[in-house]
Amino acid sequence: MNKPLKILLQTTIPTPADDWGIARFSRLAALLAGATDASGATLFDVTARDRDALGVPDPILSQLETSDFDELWLFAVDTGDGLTAADCEAISRFRQRGGGLLVTRDHMNLGCSVCTLGGVGAAHFFHSKNPDPDVSRHVIDDPYTTRILWPNYHSGANGDFQSVWAAEPVHPVLVDPMSASGIVAFLPAHPHEGAVGKPAADASARVIATGVSAVTGTRFNLAVAFEPSDAGGPAIAESTFHHFADYNWDPAAGAPSFVSEPPGNGLASAPGAMRSVERYMRNLALWLGGRSTAAETTIERSDRALDEALDESFPASDPPAIH
Repeated sequence: MNKPLKILLQTTIPTPADDWGIARFSRLAALLAGATDASGATLFDVTARDRDALGVPDPILSQLETSDFDELWLFAVDTGDGLTAADCEAISRFRQRGGGLLVTRDHMNLGCSVCTLGGVGAAHFFHSKNPDPDVSRHVIDDPYTTRILWPNYHSGANGDFQSVWAAEPVHPVLVDPMSASGIVAFLPAHPHEGAVGKPAADASARVIATGVSAVTGTRFNLAVAFEPSDAGGPAIAESTFHHFADYNWDPAAGAPSFVSEPPGNGLASAPGAMRSVERYMRNLALWLGGRSTAAETTIERSDRALDEALDESFPASDPPAIH
């Protein structure tokens, strides 16, 4: 039996009173901590923390390659000073020794301290750092919050969900045998997502998922995957940390006081869409830890086929007799 994968959920700011601290990702932490395999065994051992003081190396991040963590999920919620050079170097070494790495940020320059992370940092495009080389995408996509400059793709209100388009071949993190399409169909929406893309010189990377602006119809990248290679372990660069935040899963969880846009409640009201989000999170955790989802995918397909066969044999209007 496999040991649980050790996952570190980590922000790039000290614990705040009114910001996107790790406490605002509690539903993700609970989802992963409660995940089990087909035999009921725990899949993930989850640690969730904010960084220590800014301006000095964080005691965990700056020594990450010597830790026993299998994965780092890094929520870059800082304004540019969230990671020191020592932190970035250690995180890069962590991936070089085979660790799995998820790096996500938000609009404009939010989270731009990740730029120097080995490989994955180059997939994140900001307004002032590492700008997108495709200047045709340098547009203001969110016309409502005009103080936020590019990138700011408007995929919908916080609390609603957006459709996901999976690139071919479909990546393992997007496989969902319980959906009609066989892929993860939805992710949480956000009014101003950031920009990610394939680094031109990295053959291990490709865009695996895209979304569409709810305002302009512009297609934009949601996730870039880095396959395990000589350069390091598996990695994902994602357009916004709001795909993972409590507030975006259910606005009743609350948000920092500076969030001004009116939320929706589409995701909390749509169990099918929420199940899609949860499947994506589970897939991410397995893939980043070097585990295959093939076995449980086969089991779930069998279960689904059995359920469909039973539905055909015993329609809802004609329940089976009980003796």
